[in-house]
Parts: sequence; structure tokens; C-alpha cells
Amino acid sequence: MTTHDIYVTAAYGLSVLALAGLSVTILADQRARKRELAELEAKGLRRRAERGDAS
Repeated sequence: MTTHDIYVTAAYGLSVLALAGLSVTILADQRARKRELAELEAKGLRRRAERGDAS
């Protein structure tokens, strides 16, 4: 492998790691938000759009 091949491979590898990290972060945040919504709905709180408010 030439130094250019190593550079390109490393760049792709870092990009894949960064995208994987972002994906994991987004999915973890989505789960947390869904859990929060479920807790609020269990307390009887609903979103305004579901109540039919005109705002």
C-alpha cells in the first residue's frame, strides 16, 4: 500500500466511525424522548395537537 492508499483508507475509516457515532447518539436520544413522552402521557398530559386546540 502506498501512503496515499493509507491516507484514503484512514479518511474513510474515520468517516464511518463518525457517522456510526452520530447514528448511535441520535437513536439513544430518540429512545429517551419516546420514554419521556410515555411518562408524560402516563401522567395524563397530552400534546396540544391531540386535544384539538386551535393555536
